[in-house]
This record gives sequence, C-alpha cells and structure tokens, in this order.
Amino acid sequence: MKAAIVNAFGVAPSFQDFREPEAGDGETVVTVHAAPLTPIVRSLAAGRHYTSAASAGFVPGVDGVGVDDMDRRVYFLFPKAPFGSMAEKSLVASHMMVPVPQNLSSESAAAIGAAGLASWVALSRRAKLRAGETVLVIGATGAAGGMAVQNARHFGASRVIAVGRDETRLKRLDADVRIALDDDAGKALRAEFDQGVDVVLDFVWGEPASRVLRAATQGRGSRSGEPRLRYVQLGTMAGDEIPVRGDMLRSTGLELIGSGIGSVAVEELLAGAGELLTAAATAEFDVPFTSLPLRAVADAWNGAPDVRHILTPGL
Repeated sequence: MKAAIVNAFGVAPSFQDFREPEAGDGETVVTVHAAPLTPIVRSLAAGRHYTSAASAGFVPGVDGVGVDDMDRRVYFLFPKAPFGSMAEKSLVASHMMVPVPQNLSSESAAAIGAAGLASWVALSRRAKLRAGETVLVIGATGAAGGMAVQNARHFGASRVIAVGRDETRLKRLDADVRIALDDDAGKALRAEFDQGVDVVLDFVWGEPASRVLRAATQGRGSRSGEPRLRYVQLGTMAGDEIPVRGDMLRSTGLELIGSGIGSVAVEELLAGAGELLTAAATAEFDVPFTSLPLRAVADAWNGAPDVRHILTPGL
C-alpha cells in the first residue's frame, strides 16, 4: 500500500510503499479516508514528543477517519505502530473507534476531531467547566485554540476571552474579549482576572504563559481567600518550561493541571471524541482546513504551520 513514511526524525515523511497491516485478535484494519496533520503528529515525527517512538521507520498520524471491516465510517485514535493514519490502510485496536455522524464529511470529522478533542476533554474531564463560568484561551488563533473557544461556548461558558498574537484571526473568533499578545497585553489580562476567570486553556506555554500567570497572580493574597482558577496546560508551542514562583500558588486559588495522554486515560479521550463528533453534527463548528492528497504529504509538511491540512489517501 501507499503511505507516508518517517524515515528519519526531523525530516518530512516520504510517500512510498509500506507493508499492509494484518489484523490480529481485537484489531481492525481501517481503510483511511482522511488523516489530519497536527502539531502532535509533527512532534512525534521529529522524536520530540514524550510518547515518541525510539526509532524511525513508521507511518505518522495519531487519528483519522475511515471505513472499518464492517463498512462503517469511523473516527479512530492511536493506530498500532508502525501503522499510523497517513496511509491507505491503518491498524487500530477495535475498541479505539467511534462512529462518524452521517451528515459530517470524512474531512470535516477529521478536522473537528483533531482540532477540538484536546479542549473538549480538558473542559469536560479536567477543568469540569460549569455553565456560567468564564474561560480564557491562550493560543486562540490556532486551529485547536479556535475550537476551544467554540467548545467553551458549547459547554455554557458565560464569557470567553481569546488571547493570541494574530490580531486578524482574533477578530474572527466568537469571543467576548480578544487580547492581542502585544506590549500592552499585561494590563488587559490583569483587568480580566480582576473581573474573574475560572478556567484557562493554554495551548502554547512558554513566555505567553508566564505573562498570563503574572497577570493572574500578582498582588493577590486576600485574607478572605482568592477564587479558584483552573489552569489547564495543553501544549508547548512557545516553550517547554516556565518559571513558577511559589507565592503564585500560596497566595491565589491557582491550580495547575495538565490534560493529555497520561493525565487522561485513552478510553476517556475516545469517549470525548464520540461526544464531540455527535455534538458537531448539529453544532455547526467552524474548523478551517485544506485537503491534500496523501502523495502531497511533503508539501503539507513543509507548508505554512498555521494551515490545518487533512491528507486524503484515496485521492
């Protein structure tokens, strides 16, 4: 079969022949219709992710949409190595698939799942957002951040604050407040935390996280107690580490929480995917993407990182 192959870490995959998967007990061969190229896929293929393989020679892709051996259209997660989703066929544990609603195209389902699952699980399982609360999204101008804004609305957030560097994209978001990460962002952020923020979803970490945490914690320490703030860490596009002062935690209601593989069981991730796609059938989520045939994987890989590509093996 044809597939994208990671032959060396840090290099764009090659489009070439790869052996076909064979299903064992509890496994299903899925004929792939759509496979998203996401930051985690890039990180895994570069050997930088904490779950990266020890060596190259595998098909990338952690999720996708396809048809199982019963001719059912499914969204699947975490194919069995070395068979990722960026191939004509993939090998999936039979319990790691959920049905795709009939009125969602395969490409749309793949785009929504890839962009929206992280925030859906973070809001429903980790932060446990309650209707009427306020959510602040850092990195809101990316695909995952934009879906986080929409998911927060879906879960009943009364106010959504979008934070990002791309002012043009910020203006397109359905947020109550939009804060550009420029030199004056500190004052605007502080004003929002003074008004009250319940949940932060952080897709970038690094310097932006440091700025947001300073705005959230400086000058606190009320004798009557500070309100709870659930800060959920979801990605490290802007840096792997930040300094955290001890008094940030002692003087505030700050709770630092992670959400990802390990902090959430894979079964919960899959359940969240099923919930997200069911909601997407009627919610009209807006997730821009560009479809490319799988043979153009190198073009997608080397293209603009802010464009969400969906690779289609059947074209």
